[in-house]
Amino acid sequence: MNSPAEFRRPAAFRPDDPNVILRPAPAETAPLRRLPTATAEREPEDFGEPAGELVPAPRRRAPWALVFWVSAGGLVTLGLGLAVANLLSDLFARANSLGYLGLGLATLAAVAASAIVLREALGLWRLATIDQLRARARETLLSDDRDAGRAVVAELVALTRRTPELARARAQLQHHVGEIIDGRDLVRIAERDLMPGLDAEARRLVANAASRVSVVTAVSPRAAVDMVFVLLTALGLVRRLSLLYGGRPGTLGMVRLMRHVISHLAMTGGIAVTDGVVQQMIGHGLAAKLSARLGEGVLNGLLTARLGLAAIEVTRPLPFSALRQPTLQDLAGGLLRAPDRPEPAPAGGPVPRTAVQD
Repeated sequence: MNSPAEFRRPAAFRPDDPNVILRPAPAETAPLRRLPTATAEREPEDFGEPAGELVPAPRRRAPWALVFWVSAGGLVTLGLGLAVANLLSDLFARANSLGYLGLGLATLAAVAASAIVLREALGLWRLATIDQLRARARETLLSDDRDAGRAVVAELVALTRRTPELARARAQLQHHVGEIIDGRDLVRIAERDLMPGLDAEARRLVANAASRVSVVTAVSPRAAVDMVFVLLTALGLVRRLSLLYGGRPGTLGMVRLMRHVISHLAMTGGIAVTDGVVQQMIGHGLAAKLSARLGEGVLNGLLTARLGLAAIEVTRPLPFSALRQPTLQDLAGGLLRAPDRPEPAPAGGPVPRTAVQD
């Protein structure tokens, strides 16, 4: 039960009243000291709360495949070197002339191998440069960056430096660079000035390859001959298109180009209905009824033309923006005709036929 003192009513008094006795407050009732307002924030883990969902970092796998190929290549190289050293020792043991002859041949082989490796490396580097240029041109068309557009134009001019037929177009393009403000317009003007002649030659190469495949498939008596001819024609077409647009592919470069072309065909659906292939196949239905081989030739020609169009998109240093992209309908009309002669190229300078048939 509470004491009456706890329920005492408040009263007024004077501090100098002699009847009032002031006593110090007890320790438990002493006023609390004011704490400083600036307090350190506690980390989330101090409150026992998770700071957020932690995503475990993916485990890095050991590059066993790379280790295997590097070690296997090293062993093969050491084996070849040891075999050559033993051979040279045997040749010198038999006669000094044979030893020096073997040493000279080994030196020539080493120099040739170094040249081949250097050429392959330069070819891969040039193809990578074209891919990066095309990617930066796409980004410039989206971002409209002036500096990026000038960089793309400068790299394109340097890439086509070995094509003397485009000298006038390059001079005209460099004259316009200082007058254009938008990066998107710079890329499109570069395409209008430099690409028309190359695109016209590329369409002619694809059309001629498709016509040859159609004719040979229609008259060939063996399916194996058809397969070999189509494969060689496809490889030659991709190589000529790469040379036309500034690439210098070697053996490894051709492997990379064919992989890119096949990947592009897979991504675009192979034979697209929008390209009018179905209409072309229906239109050549009468030819298929008259001769099965003729129908196969037309179909193989369509496939070759589709492959060539994909190769143009892969090897072209600029994406199609200002110029119209060629379609299968532009090439399928003359599949059964003889290969055409070089046509006069539009603005941008003619491209000689011998320049791309190395």
